[in-house]
Amino acid sequence: MQIQIDQARLLSELQTLATITSTEPSSEGTAVTRIVFSPDDLRARTWLKELAIAEGFAVRDDAIGNIFIRWIGTNPELPAVATGSHTDAIPHAGMYDGTVGVLGGLEALRALKRAGLQPRRSIELVMLTSEEPTRFGIGCLGSRLMSGTLDPARADALQDKTEASLNAVRTAAGFTGPLSSVRLPPNHYHAWIELHIEQGPLLEREAIPLGIVTSIAAPAGYRFTIIGLGGHAGALLMPDRKDALCAASELILSIEKHALATGVIDTVATVGTCDVYPGAVNSVPSRVVLQLDIRDTDPNRREAVMRAARRDYEELRQRRKVTITEELVNADAPAQSSTHIVQILKDICTKDGIPYKTMVSRAYHDSLFMARIAPIAMIFIPCRNGVSHRPDEYASPTDIALGAKVLAQALAKLASE
Repeated sequence: MQIQIDQARLLSELQTLATITSTEPSSEGTAVTRIVFSPDDLRARTWLKELAIAEGFAVRDDAIGNIFIRWIGTNPELPAVATGSHTDAIPHAGMYDGTVGVLGGLEALRALKRAGLQPRRSIELVMLTSEEPTRFGIGCLGSRLMSGTLDPARADALQDKTEASLNAVRTAAGFTGPLSSVRLPPNHYHAWIELHIEQGPLLEREAIPLGIVTSIAAPAGYRFTIIGLGGHAGALLMPDRKDALCAASELILSIEKHALATGVIDTVATVGTCDVYPGAVNSVPSRVVLQLDIRDTDPNRREAVMRAARRDYEELRQRRKVTITEELVNADAPAQSSTHIVQILKDICTKDGIPYKTMVSRAYHDSLFMARIAPIAMIFIPCRNGVSHRPDEYASPTDIALGAKVLAQALAKLASE
């Protein structure tokens, strides 16, 4: 079976999808903003479904808006083989994050169909809703609900910045029904493979065209509130101060110190927001809210960093006479790729003479949650300078096509089992 990826068509579709955005053109590259359930998001969904229907694939969506594009196999009662990713994009993002996995997955199905494959198992492409946390503050809504790792009632009650609930917004977008209906049973899929840009520099740096993901690091999110004593920047004397921002600065550096102290590159910690009250140059900060993202392939090591930071902030609290409260926002478990699927990907690369690198995904993806209901693996392709979530995000057409071809071959193999 000769599998040929239509590289020109795939690139054209990626470019077309990138035009479905409200973002003004950027001198830095192709800027894309596509927030879940926005008019641009709904237009992109309609366009994708039209492409799939034109190929004769069965199309449906569920109550959260996950789109299922199915090529029905000769034994449709068997668990299907699946692939997919997302098409939503954070403000001023690039055109490849998520979209390579969706449109590359669609092209993989078309390539197999052109090659004359008659799959034993059905092959399904899934466009997953809201991988990005932009609108409702939590990422991977679609895959979390599919895998049963997010309570449906909690999800429906989530609110955006306008205080519109997820239930109201999805209903207005045409996605109705109880969110409990989104959940899929364990082993619903025989296998799941996600194609994605690396979002890091390793493949490009080492001149390797393909990465095979063996595990996905798990994020935990925390919110810290530090309360001190505010006052006039001139009148409140230094010995009397309980500066919340100074205390927050020490806490941030403590977290960094303990993340580095593990000596393992899989441990990463980021304090990405710092809200200072009252936020005036001539006022001593009385309250600071920090948000921490900490990730690791080992949840015990991740928690050890937090325990060490807590010891530091207990001392900090007493010394600076501030209060520090900690709130756990979320904590997800890491995912391990299926050794069987990883071996299939390795065999394909070896047979075709494709250099590859086994690697950890330190960014989390929908596959982290799909691993709860199916054996999973991921395929990474290089992205220029490791850049992602920016208009200058870029993956070469050759690398995209290669990733789609390896994906197609793996889907064909798994669908025959």
